Amino acid sequence: MEYLGVTGMIGCAVLAVVAYNSGLAIYNLWGDAASVAFVLVADAVILLQFLGVHLQESERARGWVGRGRIKRAVWALSTLLTAMFALKVAPLVPPHVAASLLLMVISTAAGGFSAFFLN
Repeated sequence: MEYLGVTGMIGCAVLAVVAYNSGLAIYNLWGDAASVAFVLVADAVILLQFLGVHLQESERARGWVGRGRIKRAVWALSTLLTAMFALKVAPLVPPHVAASLLLMVISTAAGGFSAFFLN
């Protein structure tokens, strides 16, 4: 088995914490199907982000033509996750706070796009 290194061990620890936290959330929300689905979709997006970052950083991806597709996928997943959480919180806050929250989502997506693709 390949040695993970410090970065790989930290990634595994983060995924373990996310899995444990998600398990607790699903246990507490078991009667609410929409909330359980939200947790499961968010977990799937996080796992796909980790996979995309791993592929991006792996030695096999160096010089590979598909790296641009991986960057676009990771950016889209990050934007999706940010929007999901913002849309979950927006109904709970006053309208002016919800508007500023959605403005922050748009600026975060634009900043991520700029960092990934314009530099």
